[in-house]
Amino acid sequence: MIFNIFTLFPEFFESPLKTGLMGKAAESGIIKTGLIDIRDFSDNKHKRCDDSPYGGGSGMVLMPEPVFRAIEAQKKNNVPLILTSPGGRVLDQAFVKELAGKGEISIVCGNYEGVDQRIIDRYIDYEVSIGDYVISGGEFAALIIMNAVSRYVPGFMSNTASLEEESFEENLLEYPHYTRPQEINGMAVPEILLSGHHEKIRLWREAQSIEKTKRVRPDLYNKYLKK
Repeated sequence: MIFNIFTLFPEFFESPLKTGLMGKAAESGIIKTGLIDIRDFSDNKHKRCDDSPYGGGSGMVLMPEPVFRAIEAQKKNNVPLILTSPGGRVLDQAFVKELAGKGEISIVCGNYEGVDQRIIDRYIDYEVSIGDYVISGGEFAALIIMNAVSRYVPGFMSNTASLEEESFEENLLEYPHYTRPQEINGMAVPEILLSGHHEKIRLWREAQSIEKTKRVRPDLYNKYLKK
């Protein structure tokens, strides 16, 4: 899987791409990441890439010129271009799987108050949000997208079966997990998990997933009921 990241802060990705599963995958070549510094494409002597918005308002806006140049220098046919944006479609598991099937994606990290709309109009295929909240920079969102997508790349996960049982599959949250010790501070592992009866355990886990989804995420539960 190849990720092309357009960012104002390429150094942000140095540590995450060297640690944990992402680091191992990068080292083995399972994932490859190209970092494109948008500031390199600014014609301003101070490498400035933002300016105040027309019409007034607070904050600054990412200028189109350096982004245009950066994208044109790296643009590849049939590679979807994503913009991280709180105004985009919310990233969900179905979309993660869709992106994983692309083989290569490019991500523009949104920053400041937003980006010039002409960047979106000319180049962006998908505006993607990681949730209904605002963060300080699109680099955080890009890293989350990269990690979520990478988990579906063959070789990234040592246990691929876990992908089929985790939260958001079939519009259900995952069931609770337990491990040793069998009891701690008066809290015991449910007896059903000690029974060795695999079908009963499966049904218990399914019921727990349904109950938790109904309680915590009624929106997902309604989707589950409509399957």
